[in-house]
Amino acid sequence: MASRLTRSDEKDEKDEKIDRRVRVLGEPVDSYPQLPPEVGRGSIRRITVVGEPVLHRPCKKITEFGTAELAALIDDMFTTMYGAEGVGLAANQIDVDAAVFVYDCTDEDGVRHVGHLVNPVLEEAPAAERRLVKGDEGCLSVPGAYMEVARLEHAAVRGQDQHGAPLRLEGTGYFARCLQHETDHLYGSLYLDRLSSRGRKKALREMEERTEEIFARRVEVAARLGR
Repeated sequence: MASRLTRSDEKDEKDEKIDRRVRVLGEPVDSYPQLPPEVGRGSIRRITVVGEPVLHRPCKKITEFGTAELAALIDDMFTTMYGAEGVGLAANQIDVDAAVFVYDCTDEDGVRHVGHLVNPVLEEAPAAERRLVKGDEGCLSVPGAYMEVARLEHAAVRGQDQHGAPLRLEGTGYFARCLQHETDHLYGSLYLDRLSSRGRKKALREMEERTEEIFARRVEVAARLGR
């Protein structure tokens, strides 16, 4: 007679099979620090807010790879993201017109994903696999506001690393949401654009009410980071 696993047993079995190692640029590594190395090298830059033109137009594709300028930009983006307690940040969020984003985010299994992606393109999922899930979403350029947004449950994005090597990232859960959110940024779209008129007004109102609090918090975090 075949055994029948309980739901608890099934979950335990799944957990045992999950590779818990941190994924850096999509690849598992045996060890990784709590703070990415980029944070120690970069500087915090001002984060743009909704309404600034750079956030509302597609970013220029990066054509020169392996440069000191691109490496420094990625360092600054990581440091700025950590200073604002974010999990993803696009270049136009620090007023740079360049198609690159950084991330440090967990997926639905709690696995941590860290890295960057240049010139991202979201893969079109087959209709049969397009499952949307709703979840709260916020944005460092809309400080303090969180709204429910529908996103694909699974997302895959293609692009390049800072040296020009092909790179493909895929994820589930919150990481999938992050990949879609940041790719949207580089095409000139914010999560506000996915809301109804009423929802957008509510988010902007929440932002107005909490901006001073959020900015003060960012100053505190930056000081702890020594930036």
